[in-house]
Amino acid sequence: MRLLVADDHDLVRETIALFLEAEGITDIVSVDSLEAALKAISESGTFDLVLLDYNMPGMDGLTGLHRALEANKNRPVAILSGTASSQVANEAIAAGAAGFIPKTLGSKSMLSAIRFMAAGEVFLPFSFMQQAEKKTVGNLTERETEVLRGLVEGKSNKEIARDLDLQEVTIKLHVKTLCRKLDAKNRTQAAMIARDRGLL
Repeated sequence: MRLLVADDHDLVRETIALFLEAEGITDIVSVDSLEAALKAISESGTFDLVLLDYNMPGMDGLTGLHRALEANKNRPVAILSGTASSQVANEAIAAGAAGFIPKTLGSKSMLSAIRFMAAGEVFLPFSFMQQAEKKTVGNLTERETEVLRGLVEGKSNKEIARDLDLQEVTIKLHVKTLCRKLDAKNRTQAAMIARDRGLL
């Protein structure tokens, strides 16, 4: 099996490569950016599986996935992430990814997932998706749910921004979006809807 691991964290990259080599997968190329991954594919031919870190340089969300799939001639490309939500995982699969691997996945499970995807199957860790779904409300994203919780607690945008380590302008955008999704005229009504429906 030929495997390409692209991650800008040296430790993550090296740990995955060392573990897989110990398990008998010895043809592994490790790079630290999307551009380096695309270069490796063009220079050495397609891989049985390409693992891309969702947040590394050059990825630009799922644009990097599309570029890698094209370069790898639509052979399996999967997303690897330590921070992405279940929504991102679902979007990646919809965009053609062979799977989504959270960095919290155990080493044996990761090995099974890699073999599974290289064989042409799609991998999504059930426990991760189930756990992540609990953090969201209805059709709100995880972040919108956190902002809504702040509204229900009567916090200002500034306080919510401080709690979530975000800019106040970002909170305003989230409030606008969640009001639209909840069909609320303003933040107060959004909080009332959340309380009345027992959403949080």
